[in-house]
Parts: sequence; C-alpha cells; structure tokens
Amino acid sequence: MTEQSRTLAPQDVRTVACVGAGVIGGGWVAHFLARGYRVVAWDPAPGAERALRDLVSAAWPSLARLGLAEGAATANLTVAPTLAEAVAGADFVQESAPERLELKVSLLAEIDAAAPPHVVVASSTSGYPMTRMQVEASTPGRLVVGHPFNPPYLVPLVEVVGGERTERWAVEWASDFYRAAGKSVITMDRELPGFIANRIQEAAWREALHMVANDEATVEQIDLAMTDGPGLRWAFFGPCLTFHLAGGEGGMAHMLDHFGPALKYPWTRLASPELTAELRDAMVAGTDEVVSGRSNTELIAQRDRRMIAVMRALAEVAAEEAAERSEART
Repeated sequence: MTEQSRTLAPQDVRTVACVGAGVIGGGWVAHFLARGYRVVAWDPAPGAERALRDLVSAAWPSLARLGLAEGAATANLTVAPTLAEAVAGADFVQESAPERLELKVSLLAEIDAAAPPHVVVASSTSGYPMTRMQVEASTPGRLVVGHPFNPPYLVPLVEVVGGERTERWAVEWASDFYRAAGKSVITMDRELPGFIANRIQEAAWREALHMVANDEATVEQIDLAMTDGPGLRWAFFGPCLTFHLAGGEGGMAHMLDHFGPALKYPWTRLASPELTAELRDAMVAGTDEVVSGRSNTELIAQRDRRMIAVMRALAEVAAEEAAERSEART
C-alpha cells in the first residue's frame, strides 16, 4: 500500500498539528479552530502556550463575526509538550517556525521523522523554496509549501507549491485540503523565490522605501495613495484586469499597444521587461481567460458595485470606531 493511498481525503481531515505558534502559526491555529478542526499545537518558546491562547482569544470575536463552522470552539485546542506528541495523531501538519533556513531544514526533517508517513506536511515559509528545505527529510515527497498571508485567520490566500522531491499528489492534496478549510488557493506551476503575492507586494514596498529615502513622499502620503487609490480596486480586481479596463473596448491589447511605451518612463525603480510580441500576446490571452466573455460594460458595473460596497463598509467601520472612541472619552 502506498503512502498516498493511506492519506485521508482532504475533506475528511479532523485533526491539524500546528508546529510553531507565533504570529503566523497562532493565526493558523485560530483559523483551523474556527473551521471546526481539532488543533494540536507545539512551540518550544517560553510562554508560548499563554501567548497562543491569548492570540486565539483576541481573534475569536472577529472570526465569530465572519462566521464559525459547526463545532468550532477554542476548547478544541490542545498544546502538546513535545513535537512528536503534537504530530503523532495529526491528519495534516502546518509548520510555521521562524524564517531561518537552517531551522526550517532541521525542523521539517524532525517533523518528517515523527509524523505518520502518509500525512502531508506544509511549511508557512515566506520565501524559501521547498527544494532547499526538504534536503534532510527521509520522505520529502509529502512536503509542500503552504504560504499564507497575515493574518491567516482572515486573509484567504494560500500559495501551494512543491519542491524538486515533492510528489505531485501531495501538492494537489494540500491544495484541496486548504480549499476544504475555507482558503483561496493558488497552486503554483513552479517554485519562485517569494512566491507570487509577496513579489508583487515587495515591489510596492521597495518603491515606497525609495520614495521616503529620496524625500519624494511621506509615509502618510504613500499609504493614502494605496488605500484611497489602487488598493480599493485591488480588493476585487487585480492589476491585470484593472489595466484591461484602462484599455477601453480594446481591452488589454489596446492598453499594451497604446501605453506600452510608458514602461520606459521612470515611474518606478523596478526595471521593466521588454514588451515583446510574445509577452503582449501572453498578457492578452491570460486576460481573456480571466474576463471569460464578460463585456467591458459588465466588468465596469461589477467594478463599480464592488468598489461602492468596499467604500460603504469602510465608512461604516470608521463610524463605529469614532463612536467607540467618543464613548471611551465620556
């Protein structure tokens, strides 16, 4: 019998082990608890259990507002005294140790040795490829990256990718499990340092640092430029679909043909790739897949409706916060 054949179906997972219970690991614990799983956590840091339970308690009201799964309860959390005990009965393991390569390598090898051999193990690494982290594991085929965004209990995205020695079934199983656990999943085609979302986020972050370093903009201006500008649209349409609409009826093709020369303008320190015919066609074809036959009129109506919903929600929350501050002063 192969290890794959002994692995539970993703929707049948009941117990999740969370190794590492800091900001990310604790966020994972809160998410899995809210989705109705039993969670066994382990973290060797002094005071880790108290800090973890405090994090879960602080997150629980937000999770309750979002909607708890049937059977969800903070009482379903157990903190194990050893790593081996934490993973022994797990149906899935989420590792969230500090971002140090040598630690990830040794810890994943330790988890691999202690966890049942048919259980998939995922790392929350922010940027290390699994190929570099699985080098000391005896059964590296079940090791994958499951990269979340902070806080994991609210942000739905998880990026899943394997290493050179990861078996394809493990990548597909992890992707299916995360979806069953309420996550939005990108199953990456290949390893990429920093994955996808971090690379996009990092480009904006580095440009922000450049602008402050060169006294071109303040921190306040940069944050306002994002929250009241592209950030509103990016809550529901990504940059590609946004620029597709900028092309009018001609869509992405017209946008690239018309605004392509602007890629040479000094609007960012990030060098632009050459806008070759191949890149242009790939962008147009990819955007067509996302658009999926919707007209610009439909897309604009959808964009406007969603933007209004976001703006109204933010205004409502701002009013609530103002009322709470006023109450606190009286």
